[in-house]
Amino acid sequence: MAAPEGTPPPPDRAWPALRADAWADTRDTLHLWTQIVGKVRLAQEPMLNHWWQTPFYVTARGLTTSAFANGSELVDVELDFVEHELRARSTDGRASSVSLAPKSVAQFYDETLEALRRIGLDARIDPVPREVETQVPFPQDEHHASYDAGAVEAFWRQLIAAHRVMRRFRSPFIGKASPVHFFWGGFDLVVTVFSGRPAPIWTGTPLHVSASVMAEAESHENSNAGFWPGGDGEGQFYAYAYPEPAGYPDRPVLPEGAHYDPDLREFLLPYEAVRSAPDPDAALLAFYRTTYDAAAELAGWDRAALETAWPARG
Repeated sequence: MAAPEGTPPPPDRAWPALRADAWADTRDTLHLWTQIVGKVRLAQEPMLNHWWQTPFYVTARGLTTSAFANGSELVDVELDFVEHELRARSTDGRASSVSLAPKSVAQFYDETLEALRRIGLDARIDPVPREVETQVPFPQDEHHASYDAGAVEAFWRQLIAAHRVMRRFRSPFIGKASPVHFFWGGFDLVVTVFSGRPAPIWTGTPLHVSASVMAEAESHENSNAGFWPGGDGEGQFYAYAYPEPAGYPDRPVLPEGAHYDPDLREFLLPYEAVRSAPDPDAALLAFYRTTYDAAAELAGWDRAALETAWPARG
């Protein structure tokens, strides 16, 4: 018997378990596939602050580029994790697709660029991946060729859950704040809020990312709330402030299981600690709110000017 309309999904569907090591090969392949698609959008779009012209967005089917320009037309590309297809569409009515199935990065690269040509987009991209250990150009990568459809769908449902909570966290901000978006470079979902003040020039050493890219990304004082499907266990929720205010690492945050990592300079909360909590949404929201409170209070943000209390929905 079907569940009554409006019944929430069971916990194992709303917050699925997915060990990072159980789908590592698929995750690494999918990461590179998203970089191919993301670089197409990057090549077509005008520059926006903090590289906000580059990320993907969570949809009811998977991840999308949203619409971007191709001459006088608009194009969008969606990675559909329900039917496991890449779908490319143009406002002139043309559409094409590529199956998401076990295949090499090189094959996916060729098929995707051909699918885009069928809708009138002749994509020219830098074929070298970023923010990964081994920078094998896409057309030469025959090693990464895994696709576990069940794991990808579970990952997408992790993103759905994180997206839902991040939007609630983002809701009170009336100052500058990002949408909830998925960056294909780091393969993470994140929302960022800003104090309105400029930040010191970023001087870290990221993995295969130019200093100029990071300088623009971190050009203004901010607090970040994100999810990354890697590391140990089932992935990590994270939060950090840039620049990090004095006392930030020592600030107590919720829920139990959250901790500060001095190497990453981030607060971390294991995905499984959220998934197994009595109220997972409330646990994650507490993590994002208490880490933001730490950043905003210690750095002296003008919170009265940046936040509001929206009325309850009727």
